[in-house]
Amino acid sequence: MAVRSYKELLEYGKDQLKQGEIQDYQLDAWLLLEHVFQISRTWYFVHETEPAEEKKAEEYEKLIQRRKSHMPLQQLTEEGYFYGMKFYVNEHVLIPRQDTEILVEEVLKLCKHLWGQEERKIEILDLCTGSGCILLSLLANLKEAAGTGADLSPKALEVAGRNSRELKIPAQWLHSNLFEKVEGRYDVIVSNPPYIKTSVIEDLMEEVRLYEPRMALDGFEDGLYFYREITKEAEKYLKPGGILAFEIGYDQGEAVSGLMKKQGYEHIQVVQDLAGLDRCVIGIRNQEET
Repeated sequence: MAVRSYKELLEYGKDQLKQGEIQDYQLDAWLLLEHVFQISRTWYFVHETEPAEEKKAEEYEKLIQRRKSHMPLQQLTEEGYFYGMKFYVNEHVLIPRQDTEILVEEVLKLCKHLWGQEERKIEILDLCTGSGCILLSLLANLKEAAGTGADLSPKALEVAGRNSRELKIPAQWLHSNLFEKVEGRYDVIVSNPPYIKTSVIEDLMEEVRLYEPRMALDGFEDGLYFYREITKEAEKYLKPGGILAFEIGYDQGEAVSGLMKKQGYEHIQVVQDLAGLDRCVIGIRNQEET
């Protein structure tokens, strides 16, 4: 194969991704070039006509072909950004999404409102933790906090543990089917559980349907299975006056807030994302022990 310049490689990448109907084909072609060669745009514009290292050029072409088949960019680069931090990701976890930052933001605001003047450690439990991005972002932004992330997938917990180590944010990781192995009481229980109806999964975009873990997507028949299970059991593990917070699907605000009302939660709020769609539900457990 003839030696290619950086510019020729980038044009190849754009052309291939455009053929594959990748929406952000120009940006993705550049990001993969940046990832493989560890270069900046400034460096590229000075050196674009120079020949690229052959082995790395071959690696770039392979990644372009995988992206052309709609494999997510973050799985190819093994990194995703969330709440200002870089997380390691792979095929065993959901890719951190900007919309989920709203859940973190709302929990942080409520923690500050409830306990901002108190000198005590806030204990957090993150169910269906995946990459650990929610829990680790909360811990990074709370002065005194400790957290446990639980997940049914051992592979996901390996990813979460790696992120904990690389970000130098201590946390406990627990292999558990929801509350099965959980002990103790927490000030905050947070979860971004699987919430997509089984019947809808086959209609999702290829990046999600083909490459993200189905067990992290499938909320069973009506998409509400995990919300029912968690709200039903949470009071055993949530301190009186503690926070229960969920990410939800755009059409689940009424149903999930209804489940929480049924279990006696107070001050329930449904929070919208930047597009004006319902994105999370947050409530406070009543102060009295039942």
